[in-house]
Amino acid sequence: MSATSSSIALLPLTARPLRCRNCGAERGPAPVAICELCLGPLDPVYDAGRALPDAETIRRRAPSLWRYKEWLPFDGDPVWSLDTGFTPLVEAPALARRLGVARVWVKNDTVSHPSLSFKDRVVAAAINAAAAFGLETIGCASTGNLANAVAAHAARAGLKAWIFIPEELEQGKIIGTSVYGARLVRVRGTYDDVNRLCAQVADHFGWGIVNVNLRGYYGEGSKTVAYEIAEQLGWRLPTAVVAPMAGGSLLTKLRKGFGEFLDAGLIHGQPPRLYGAQAAGCAPIVRLLERGGSALEPEVPRTICRSLAIGNPADGLFAARAMHETGGWGAAVSDAELVQGVRLLAEDVGVFGETAAGVTAAGALALARAGRLRADDEVVLCITGHGLKTLEAVLDAVPEAPVIAPRLRDLIPLVEERS
Repeated sequence: MSATSSSIALLPLTARPLRCRNCGAERGPAPVAICELCLGPLDPVYDAGRALPDAETIRRRAPSLWRYKEWLPFDGDPVWSLDTGFTPLVEAPALARRLGVARVWVKNDTVSHPSLSFKDRVVAAAINAAAAFGLETIGCASTGNLANAVAAHAARAGLKAWIFIPEELEQGKIIGTSVYGARLVRVRGTYDDVNRLCAQVADHFGWGIVNVNLRGYYGEGSKTVAYEIAEQLGWRLPTAVVAPMAGGSLLTKLRKGFGEFLDAGLIHGQPPRLYGAQAAGCAPIVRLLERGGSALEPEVPRTICRSLAIGNPADGLFAARAMHETGGWGAAVSDAELVQGVRLLAEDVGVFGETAAGVTAAGALALARAGRLRADDEVVLCITGHGLKTLEAVLDAVPEAPVIAPRLRDLIPLVEERS
């Protein structure tokens, strides 16, 4: 859907200026993500005096992430992906009992529109940055979910898309990208190899690589998870949030989003403790937190959870800082544990998540067993992608269904066996 399809007069879309997170240097809006002075990350700058809506105004708006547009990095009205966001927050009492806490909710981005992962949020922001800069080709380096999202959003907007992925990804994610007509390129090597190539692609072709030169705008889409949690809980905060970590951006943006709503007076109280979960076969952020260091040590991924398999995460230091400073912690779980986590979510909550969801659920269990979660906690688990994307991971973990003749006498022994 584009602005031109509406009969309402809309304001032209422009992107916000940028500021370096490390040295504070400022520059005008541009498809640039790295500070030329210190090589730090660039973040959008918001006008402190801008008018902000109250809770009732937000409530009356359409159920998408754009109901929070004053906290997103644009002036004017968005052009593309107007229906993304506002996914369900599902209470999970059986999971609360399992974790030994007061209440648990699952933030269910397995049903995010249109590509069934939370990456739809960041792509919705990035594709509008591309529109603001007049870019006609977008792309990404991806471990799967982002590839699906960029291809889907580009198809709807009529933009060209070039998607770069590690050679060995799950078939569901490869097909779930190719079906949209994007140009998909498989690259020999890890995600970090793919990401380095995409930095060169962005410079050489001038394309909008959403998690490279558009990263400053792209990352702001993640904040909307925090906004929705606060609104869906009745304008209040949980005491703890558990989220998966790949590059680490989601955790840092959750912190930023909760902080922005506190600053706006929309919610009150203490920010939630933030917990991050990774697969043990690729857990550089958790290990950084555990050793208390100041430098991240890159790892070569060895895990079936390919969506989190980033050995040199761009926001790893910031994610570790967010966990430490909010009183949270990290958990690294085995591949066997994450598969059990996928089943646990399905059986306790009715939510079928991909391997990253299994990491989050298993990580929450590990944190509970280690005494990191309290009996009076109200916990939100961020479930970021649908299980249909990673069927291979659970093929051997689910029981084989019996085959019987169409006769009641053949069914009765099975029923008695389960009684």
